[in-house]
Amino acid sequence: MATSRESVEQDYMIEQLKEVFQVTVLWSEGRACLEYDTEEQLQKVSDYVREHFDRDLLDVFFTAVESLPEDE
Repeated sequence: MATSRESVEQDYMIEQLKEVFQVTVLWSEGRACLEYDTEEQLQKVSDYVREHFDRDLLDVFFTAVESLPEDE
């Protein structure tokens, strides 16, 4: 991969993560917050960000929150 990792914009990274992992991104006061389903999914997303973008998850998202179970 010949592109500079520093030039990758946050919006692009978020769109890639939404496509690859089908995660939900919540916005709070203009800041992106990752909503994840399981700790395993959170770890996979974090590993992907580190491997593909050379960043920490919290460099992309303000915070990460676990999804609440849906009422049945």
